[in-house]
Amino acid sequence: MIDIQLTGLVKEFEVGRKILDGFSLQVDEGERVGLLGKNGAGKTTLFRILTGQVEPDEGTVSIAPGKRLGLISQIPVYPEGYTVRDVLDTAFAPLHAMEREMETLAARMGESASPEVLARYDKLSAAFEAGGGYDTETRLNKVCNGLTIDADMRQRPFAALSGGEKTRINLARLILEDTDILLLDEPTNHLDLNATEWLEGYLEHFKGTVLAISHDRWFLDKVVKRVAEVHDGKAELYAGNYSFYVEEKERRYQERLKQYEKEQAKIAQLEEAAENLRMWAFKGMDKTYRRAKSMEKRIERIRTTDRPTREKKLTTRFGEREFFGDEAMIVDHLSKSFGARTLFSGLDLEVTGGERIALLGDNGTGKSTFLKIVMGEEEPDQGSVYLGPSIRIGYLPQIIHFDRPDRNLVDTMLYAQNCTTQEARDRLAAFQFRGEDVFKQVSALSGGEQSRLRLCMLMDSKINFLILDEPTNHLDIDSREWIEDAVADFGGNLLFVSHDRYFIEKFAQRIWMLEDGKITDFRGSYSEFRAWRERQAQLKAGARQPAPEPARPKEEKPKRPGGTKELEKQVRAAERAVEKAEVRLDELAQEMEAASSDYLKLQDLYAEREQLEDELAHLYTEWEKLAAELEEAKG
Repeated sequence: MIDIQLTGLVKEFEVGRKILDGFSLQVDEGERVGLLGKNGAGKTTLFRILTGQVEPDEGTVSIAPGKRLGLISQIPVYPEGYTVRDVLDTAFAPLHAMEREMETLAARMGESASPEVLARYDKLSAAFEAGGGYDTETRLNKVCNGLTIDADMRQRPFAALSGGEKTRINLARLILEDTDILLLDEPTNHLDLNATEWLEGYLEHFKGTVLAISHDRWFLDKVVKRVAEVHDGKAELYAGNYSFYVEEKERRYQERLKQYEKEQAKIAQLEEAAENLRMWAFKGMDKTYRRAKSMEKRIERIRTTDRPTREKKLTTRFGEREFFGDEAMIVDHLSKSFGARTLFSGLDLEVTGGERIALLGDNGTGKSTFLKIVMGEEEPDQGSVYLGPSIRIGYLPQIIHFDRPDRNLVDTMLYAQNCTTQEARDRLAAFQFRGEDVFKQVSALSGGEQSRLRLCMLMDSKINFLILDEPTNHLDIDSREWIEDAVADFGGNLLFVSHDRYFIEKFAQRIWMLEDGKITDFRGSYSEFRAWRERQAQLKAGARQPAPEPARPKEEKPKRPGGTKELEKQVRAAERAVEKAEVRLDELAQEMEAASSDYLKLQDLYAEREQLEDELAHLYTEWEKLAAELEEAKG
């Protein structure tokens, strides 16, 4: 069954500039489709068309009848004074309406139990139970725990929340509504790692359809099964996740390039032949002239393929300053509180030259505050941060600030970088600011464009310690890759805060996990850190793996007492153990599906399944060994 059918969509906001130009896409029931494209390519416009906020100039939009559609980025306006809990309760509005009618009918039944009233009450009661009316509190707590919406936050006024917090609450509300079609517009932008992983687990078991705009490459790899890239107003389709899309896009580029070069070679050959025919035609050979004209028309028919292009990679690099000394940074017994709330205390850390460190943790744990203390923008309550005498820091904050946002981009570079106008334009061009864009006011830039401009200014600095606070937030994939190219070539120290797991995995050689006011210092990559955390969780839960028995040499193989009867008994026992483990694996699969909204329960079930699978592999081996011995004894 088709859930979404978009056919020939055209949308033009400025005369002569079509943001969509014949866009067509079909999304079947239960599909997970990633919508990719540069910022400004038209992805959000598509979502606004799907939700009816914008009408296309041409084309048709069809949503399957009866399907409920929810958009994450769309934050409704709620009545004044609504708390977060009130907003979440709107997800149960139909159930609450049933409950009120049931109460009214129950009161009437006390007076006179007419058949009509009884029938209506029975019908409502069945619908209320089928819709989960008796489990709303349990469902709400599961979703809130997964998205870290604690009891205190539920009592806060919705209007007082930040944009990111409102987005998270709206995501929780849509999940509780059990929407049939989810439109996700950058859902992970304001989620920490735990909440993002919980969302991925939820979507894995979600039975509806998902259409997601995202620049989170790890999220796209985990969630989507098909990619639609918005390019030149049309859809280019790829039958796989993000990693497949990257490989397939490169393969298609090489194929188009090969076709273009083949055509150019053919055109050159025909042009040479046509030129020869024209020369002969000058000698009065009319037939030759007609052949030359015919060949020129053939050349024009062949000349249909434009040379394929791809986004230029970043060519500039950070200006580096040489590092001297042993320690780049020493953190000595560092503590910081705000009122009664302690962010961290007693931190002791040491950084040597060239280390690349990811500072991770949930939202609100104090990661940005830690960076501000390192930068000298915030004073600690206790302790100190020592930077080596040769250290020069380059800092890209999460919230970009410019002293004169009324200046245009060229003037901003001239005043800040002490360069010529041509040098300023060349540097801006390397960061995709070209043409009239360089004369825009800085205040007119998007958040991602301001980050790109600040990075462009950083590139000229002579630094050996780079500090990045959420460097890839609000950037499209191309812009993220520009930053990654620059960071990859940087040889100095790197300390960064990020929820972009793709970026973390690529650069982190050391993990600082900030939680409960302390930092866990792990030397290794992000994937190694995750594996270590899972092992620690299993050990804490008492899930220890049985040690494998040492293999015995064949000549020392002892004879079993009891002969074949004892062996038959042991084979049957091994079969029962295997069968019992297989039954438990099936039960675990059902329990995991039922607990899809409970992140903590899912973690326990995943750990139990992993342990049981290892145990089952051991049981299979033991069973096969006993069966072989029994066969040998009978033979």
